[in-house]
Amino acid sequence: MEAVDELIRRFEAQNPGIRVVQQTFPYDAYQQKVAAAIPAGQGPDVVNLYYGWAPTWVKAGYLVPLPEEWSARVDREFVSMVQAVKIGEKVYGVPTAVRSLALFYNKDLFRQAGLSGPPRSWDEFLAAAKKLTVKQGGRFTQIGYGIAPDGQDHHLVREILVRQFGGRPYSEDGRKVLYLSEPGLKAFTFYTDWVRKHEIGVPNFFPGNNGYRDGFMAGRIGMIIDGSFAIGTIQQGARFSWGVAELPVERAGGRKANFGSFWMHGLTPLATGPKREAALKFLAFLTSEETQRYWLEKVGELPASKALIRDPKLSLDPIYGPFILSLGYAKATPFVDETAQRKVMVDAINRVILQGMDPAQSLRMAAEEEQKILDRFWR
Repeated sequence: MEAVDELIRRFEAQNPGIRVVQQTFPYDAYQQKVAAAIPAGQGPDVVNLYYGWAPTWVKAGYLVPLPEEWSARVDREFVSMVQAVKIGEKVYGVPTAVRSLALFYNKDLFRQAGLSGPPRSWDEFLAAAKKLTVKQGGRFTQIGYGIAPDGQDHHLVREILVRQFGGRPYSEDGRKVLYLSEPGLKAFTFYTDWVRKHEIGVPNFFPGNNGYRDGFMAGRIGMIIDGSFAIGTIQQGARFSWGVAELPVERAGGRKANFGSFWMHGLTPLATGPKREAALKFLAFLTSEETQRYWLEKVGELPASKALIRDPKLSLDPIYGPFILSLGYAKATPFVDETAQRKVMVDAINRVILQGMDPAQSLRMAAEEEQKILDRFWR
């Protein structure tokens, strides 16, 4: 919010005839409040939303396509994952910044456990996590990995482990679920075994909506997988030496995979006439390289521009570097209803690690449920 206030001040100084008003909502109420306001004619001209919500918003008529020239700009200037803003070849939004995932690790705990550096393979990851896990009197006082199905782990299973184990989560057109396969089951079982078999993670080990991150910052969790958006929070909250590494691979020299995501700026049907022209100017400003540089410094999220992420100062940075390198192979899931699809995978994981269901049965249920979501949308 502070960053946007500053950007509005700069934009209005450059465009004295335009006034921009920022309105914010709590995350949990965001979609409901904004979507309810637009049909009533009281909503925004420019809206900021998670890319995975866009198909549902387009279908409901809450977003309108940007002018045709924006499609060429997306192709020319932005990293490949931003292609996800296109629906039916039309562009419905553009981001200021993008995100990828990486491994955060507590260097102090690593040294105490005799570990020289971050794991490069999942075998090394498991070995390190076991050394970092401490159990006293039947209770865990420290865990090796902050398990978080509803954090970033549902992406870890779907987009990263499935691909690393040789599968694909969806068909090329995004209309078919493909993770119900031998590689998909292997990946899903491998992940849920971190709790069931290896006991390196404990569900709800640390209280709070972001308990895995809070537990890491409290020095009670050795490793977490989180997005580049967490850098600023961890920098402010951690009181120990910590580092960031690219995600491990299935084996030495194995396939790299990552999940990429972003929040995008789009136009609503309320932006008409002179307001539409002003809104498009503001969109261009919000997604300019100047703004992207400021956003990186202020918020910590990665630039969406191809040119900016090629800056060696970024790729060699010990904190930002692993995220920047991951953008080259990160995939943005082609959601049609991000909220519902996220719930499918989170529920699938929880049925196994909390209720003891067989992984094959739980994954089959998830694939059938998600396929129904896709079929309903495309029908």
